[in-house]
Amino acid sequence: MSTSPAGAQVVGRLAAVLRTVSTSMPQGITTTEAARQAGLPRPTVHRLLTALVAEGFCDHDNATGHWLLGPELYLMGAVAAERYDISELARVHVAALAEATGESAFLSARRGDETVCLLRQDGAFPIRSFVLYEGRRFPLGVASAGIAILAFLPEDSVEKYLQTHDLVPEYGQAHSAPALREKVAETRMLGYSVNPGLIVEGSWGMGAAVFDATGQPAWALSLTGIQSRFEEARRKELGQMLLHHAHELSTQLRRSPERSPGNRAISFAGFGRLPVGSGESVHG
Repeated sequence: MSTSPAGAQVVGRLAAVLRTVSTSMPQGITTTEAARQAGLPRPTVHRLLTALVAEGFCDHDNATGHWLLGPELYLMGAVAAERYDISELARVHVAALAEATGESAFLSARRGDETVCLLRQDGAFPIRSFVLYEGRRFPLGVASAGIAILAFLPEDSVEKYLQTHDLVPEYGQAHSAPALREKVAETRMLGYSVNPGLIVEGSWGMGAAVFDATGQPAWALSLTGIQSRFEEARRKELGQMLLHHAHELSTQLRRSPERSPGNRAISFAGFGRLPVGSGESVHG
């Protein structure tokens, strides 16, 4: 017998549907595709989307049949941003990385067992990778931001995540639990992560975790580009840039009163003195 509160299943389904719509922006998504991504029956998804439109959480484009995020979410997001959004602080670091390297630079946030891209800034180099863009979600351990964040979670949280998530069917053997353990170890040693074309062949990425005031890896700065731009000698240079900006941003967040509930110090590889985490579960 289920011990979930009444209505919890409906809330979970609504959340799943909203996430599928959010990852489809700005073009929107069809009912069929939303159902496939959410893993729900099409009639159920259509009923949920219709209800969300009635409350202003979604819009429906009658011309294309696509569903889009609605104005109510914008209003709520603007309020929530006062507490959670670090985009204004991070924007200068993302822009500096793009300008200094010529590559595309990003800020991603951890959301549960996923990362969500919040900011993208393209550099001057004309050939770009479009694997990552605003709103794109990946599981932890996938893409450079997800590897960087996973690597600096507490060891028991990393193991729990690897034992309960099978990424191989969608992302291949390079994302098996043994392979990710190796990536975690490599990232901890270097201080930054390297994604050698594991999602799209020829599209490389590198990332560095950004820590909140409790020492948890809550965000990541990353760079993506074509393989020839990520040769070994340059990777070291790019890695040091990422670590510098990740450290600076972590320090700013630690000093920001509205985002600093506390702060004890611990030394992380490549970061110097940073706040220590509370050991929050990866499923928290």
